[in-house]
Amino acid sequence: MKKKTSNLSNKDNPQDEISFTSLFDGVKPVKHDRYELSRQDRMLKLKQRQFSSATLDRKANALFEFSDGFEANFSQNGPLKYVAEGERSDRVKQLRNGEIAPELLLDLHGLNAEAAKNEIAALLFEAHRKLYSCVCIMHGIGTGTLKRKIPSWLMQHPYVIGFHQATLEWGGNSALLVLIKQSEEHEKYD
Repeated sequence: MKKKTSNLSNKDNPQDEISFTSLFDGVKPVKHDRYELSRQDRMLKLKQRQFSSATLDRKANALFEFSDGFEANFSQNGPLKYVAEGERSDRVKQLRNGEIAPELLLDLHGLNAEAAKNEIAALLFEAHRKLYSCVCIMHGIGTGTLKRKIPSWLMQHPYVIGFHQATLEWGGNSALLVLIKQSEEHEKYD
C-alpha cells in the first residue's frame, strides 16, 4: 500500500509557490498594542476605584476591636446608665424619660459574644455614617453574658456618647438605648 504525501509547494509548477511576505501585502503595521480608554471610560474606572476604596474604609471602620479585658463597674442600684467624659448628661436623661426614640434597632438574640461584637461595631459605624443620634441594642436576658459585656464594649467605642437602660417601650432591662456622636466634618456616603 502506498502512502500519499502532500506537498505544500508544488515544485513542478513554480507559479503555485507562495512566499510568506506575499501573504501580508497591503497590511498596515500596527502603531501600538495598547487600547486607549475614552475619557468617559477613564472617569468610570476612577470612580469604581474610589468607590471600592471607600467601601474598604467603611468595612475596616465597622470592624472595631472591642477588648474583653476591660470590664466596667456599674451601680447595682437603679437602671444601667453611662455618660462619656466631657459629654452632657441631660441627653442620657432624655433617653431615660423616653424623649429620644431610636432610629436603628439591633436584635442580638441567639448570637454569641464574638458575633455580637461584630454586629455592634457595624451598627455604631452605620449609625454614625447615616447621622443617626440614637440606636437600640436588644441583648435579651438569657444567661446574662451579653447583658454584662455590652456596656463595657460600648464604653470603649469612640462614637458612643452615652447609654441608658431602655424604656419598657424599647425592651426595658433587656435592651440599651445608645447615643451616637456626630462630627461636623462628617462625610456622608450614599
